[in-house]
Amino acid sequence: MNKNFIKTAGRVFTIEAEAITDQIETIKNSDFSMACETILNSKGRLIVIGMGKSGHIGHKLAATLASTGTAAFFVHPAEASHGDLGMINSGDIVICLSNSGETQEISQILPALKHKDIYLISITGNKTSTLAKASDSHIFMSIKQEACPLDLAPTASTTAMLAICDALAVALLEAKNFSAEDFAISHPAGRLGKRLLLKVADLMHKDDELPFCQESASLADALIVMTEKRLGMVAIINEKSEVVGIFTDGDARRTLANIAESGQPLHSLQVADWMSSPCTTSTPETLAFDALHILQEKKIGALAIVNNTGVLAGALNFHDLLNAGL
Repeated sequence: MNKNFIKTAGRVFTIEAEAITDQIETIKNSDFSMACETILNSKGRLIVIGMGKSGHIGHKLAATLASTGTAAFFVHPAEASHGDLGMINSGDIVICLSNSGETQEISQILPALKHKDIYLISITGNKTSTLAKASDSHIFMSIKQEACPLDLAPTASTTAMLAICDALAVALLEAKNFSAEDFAISHPAGRLGKRLLLKVADLMHKDDELPFCQESASLADALIVMTEKRLGMVAIINEKSEVVGIFTDGDARRTLANIAESGQPLHSLQVADWMSSPCTTSTPETLAFDALHILQEKKIGALAIVNNTGVLAGALNFHDLLNAGL
């Protein structure tokens, strides 16, 4: 282990951590609250602009805002001056990011932005910069030094800017009472989205895929259905199609072991005498994640799905839930 590398890393962490904590006091004397209120009350769109490293942070800010309830998108300042300004309309809000506040590509489009009658918010490290003076709300970023030993490469400044952007997004999230369910709707393919949105009805087997048989059926018939449907279970129903039990592959193994010595033919035995009853069931409206929890808690591999009157509606097993990414 090279101790110099570790020492350098420690110094970078210390400088960047201080850069973030310094913003706690600095932000109190900025237009942070005004910017938040303006965004909350706006009926226009939110556009984020930044160049270079600030542009990368701008992309992240726009993405964070969009996923937490504030519609936003990123516009590159160089592309803006070559036609993309047409994406910005009167009444919109523009957030410009620039540590120096003198980024040429941003300065060039400031007159056009003001002509469009937009509300301009900026985050800079220079209160007297061109961008800061042109802004309706300016969030000042106090940076003592960069972590770069040459004090040139954006390091502490980009870390502080990123933290301010996250603070802005979270402040808006809380003000809008944005919930985990709201977040899931914006992330339907993610794990959280699946946990909060995916229901048993979306995954369960039904109709021709549904393994079931009457309680009067023989053990042989039940095994045939289980083999054909390949779900490792058979739901046992009465004449009203209500679930009265379940017969699983585990039940089958135990049953066959018990009757092996008796020599009784399977077709002479009723599945109702060997099924698990009463059995654990779920409903189509149950969240799939909750169904997974039921299987894990009960240490079972499958569920019969019933409607509100107990009538069989579907079947679900552990593999269905795992294949769904839960």
